[in-house]
Amino acid sequence: MGLLDMKSQLQLKTDDIKQKFACFNIEKFEIFSSTNLAYRSRAEFRIFHKDSKIYYAMSDKNKKLFTINNCAIVDKNIAKTMQKLLLKLQENEILSKKLFAVEFLNSTQNDIIVTLIYHKKLDDIWSEKAKEIENILHIKLIGRSKKQKIVVSTDIITNIIKINDTKYLYEYKDTTFVQPNHEINQKMINFINQHIKTGGDMCELYCGAGNFTIPLSAKFDKLLATEINKTSIKLSKQNAKINKIENIKFARLSSSEFAQAKNKLREFRRLKELDIDLLEYNFSTILVDPPRAGLDEQTLFLLKEFEQIVYISCNPDTLKENLKTILKTHKIKKFAFFDQFVWTKHIEIIVILESI
Repeated sequence: MGLLDMKSQLQLKTDDIKQKFACFNIEKFEIFSSTNLAYRSRAEFRIFHKDSKIYYAMSDKNKKLFTINNCAIVDKNIAKTMQKLLLKLQENEILSKKLFAVEFLNSTQNDIIVTLIYHKKLDDIWSEKAKEIENILHIKLIGRSKKQKIVVSTDIITNIIKINDTKYLYEYKDTTFVQPNHEINQKMINFINQHIKTGGDMCELYCGAGNFTIPLSAKFDKLLATEINKTSIKLSKQNAKINKIENIKFARLSSSEFAQAKNKLREFRRLKELDIDLLEYNFSTILVDPPRAGLDEQTLFLLKEFEQIVYISCNPDTLKENLKTILKTHKIKKFAFFDQFVWTKHIEIIVILESI
């Protein structure tokens, strides 16, 4: 797809997916495009060592490394930091020796975390040199090695999302799952916010750090959001507190565990400890944002109990399979493509469904 212009490659991949979903007779597909360059706020590069020098590198389809001088799709702050960082690392053998990879995570506020990944144990001398670079480059630096993580100052960055006239502030960590395209993420939240039916209570599975939960909270009386990752649950609670939102409860449960609890197949001490009684919720809406594998059987069975479903998918194949079950009880209200990964075959999809 890299040989096509942006408009053509977007048309190509959406046409392909439309054909895949033709069996459902969907009346209208909406398409939301992205800036074609400098859009990606998260990136990871290998480090290639040659003749006492280091270079950023990537892998081709055969997993063979090739060096790069720059990367056109990373956002401007990452691009600028990449070059300055490489020069500083090159100057110091303590920081460059056995350096394996570098990860970048940048926020909407150009608050950036850089993680240096090594094939060696890191010591106090490494920390001192890393602190010097952190101060010079105005970044937040982390060192990682096997069973080791050194946070030089902090591993938290601040992100701001504006929905309509309201600004929402989020805190993220280096290991937090975040949408990698800030522009498209905002379009996705706006799309859901505009088209969902309000009222009743909402359940969200795979809530992450509250990316969708927090701005959608004004649409519902109460929200229950679940996530299996401990760090993400902790951050989601903190983000709700920062934004002074009090109608959300967060629980560390997998989607299948929530389904078991909702269907009274199993009791969870985690829910009791948080004083969460599922009988007190009048659920009208469920939002799911599963991994590429899609929804498991228990969760799919659970969806039929909700009047409204918002399904966010990063994999058209598993979405199609899941829809075969969901469309027995629901009909598609909105179907939209979001070009989160420009110049690739990948695309994000949001489907809003209502009960028949």
